[in-house]
Amino acid sequence: MEFIRLFFLPPILFAEMTFCVGSAGAQTPNIYTFSVVPQFSPAQLHREWWPVLDRVSRETGVALELKINASIQKFEADFMKGAPDFAYMNPYHAVMAKRAQAYLPLLRDSKPLAGILLVRRDSPYKSLRDLDGKTIAFPAPNAFGASLYLRALLAEEAKIRFEPRYLNTHSNVFRHVAQGNVAAGGGVNVSFNGEAPEVREQLAVLYQTPGVAPHPVVAHPRVPERVRTAVVEAFLALRRDAIGRDMLREIRMPQPVKSDYERDYRPLERLNIEKYQVLEKESRGG
Repeated sequence: MEFIRLFFLPPILFAEMTFCVGSAGAQTPNIYTFSVVPQFSPAQLHREWWPVLDRVSRETGVALELKINASIQKFEADFMKGAPDFAYMNPYHAVMAKRAQAYLPLLRDSKPLAGILLVRRDSPYKSLRDLDGKTIAFPAPNAFGASLYLRALLAEEAKIRFEPRYLNTHSNVFRHVAQGNVAAGGGVNVSFNGEAPEVREQLAVLYQTPGVAPHPVVAHPRVPERVRTAVVEAFLALRRDAIGRDMLREIRMPQPVKSDYERDYRPLERLNIEKYQVLEKESRGG
């Protein structure tokens, strides 16, 4: 199964269609897809995003469909052809999506995103130079903070050679490092902090990248402005009560603020990290 679809319909629509899992029926009115970058397992993403989209949908009257792709590569292919109406994606995805389909950043967290490179606490690797020639795990080739940006910095600034191994999710990376299957692994602080304690306690941060604007919620320009505005205001309103703030922490956006492409993501275009992007067919087997 390539993805999971979950529908959140405001009360007025429940007379026509109740909550369901699967394909939208012919009678389903005005559903907007909301795709989430698959940094974690489908079960975890469903658990975290379900309550948020349910509440946003109920409070705005905008019916949202949660879509979880099987891999980051499939997520990328989806937004590059303009399939999702809304999406939560990494910072460089925002650049790709803007170029390909003119997606508009709407929201992001206020705290900058930083990539981290992890090793086992008892690892013999004490500096980046120690990793020269070693195998380093990453969640996916184009996962920004945990892979794309990090690999560019390791190659361009640290000047080290390494064999990348792509393991699809942040959790897989952390576990492979903990088990000693790879010398080091890339991640981001928010995903590392959300990892199981028994895994976290085995790992240590060897290196942290400079911070950049974090993952945005974006919208395709076909989404009406009134719908985009309603969704933005509903997300911001979650900060006003304890339950809403808990929901925001679960999706790693505890302090959402409005986003602007020119200010937040245009600077990433100047990094010239396109040469570190890997096509899906190139990343298989790793």
